[in-house]
Amino acid sequence: MIVEDESILLLDIENSLREAEFEVLAFYNGVEAIAAFDRDPDRIAALLTDIRLGDGPTGWDIARHLRGANPTLPVIYMTGDGAEDWPSLGVPNSLMITKPFVMPQIITGLAALLNQQGVEQLSG
Repeated sequence: MIVEDESILLLDIENSLREAEFEVLAFYNGVEAIAAFDRDPDRIAALLTDIRLGDGPTGWDIARHLRGANPTLPVIYMTGDGAEDWPSLGVPNSLMITKPFVMPQIITGLAALLNQQGVEQLSG
């Protein structure tokens, strides 16, 4: 799941992840993302979210909501100006990628978190 309110950036991330053979659900705001998750939480394997999303829930809020149902869900925050709040507002075992970034940062971070989750599930 990607949540990003900048349409050009959302499309770029979505296309890059599809090219890397990830299945993608993309949303422009937190309300739609949370509603989609609540309808089918098992469908969501990871969250990539901007922190500041305009009106409605922030990326911090979305991650906490999703983690409430899935405590090990991989989370990547993307931001241009909220990284300093990550230690206090972010969920544990998440990544912060600051804008501007290059797409390999997102793909590598996502793959690492998904692989880490797989190892924890096997050993847990």
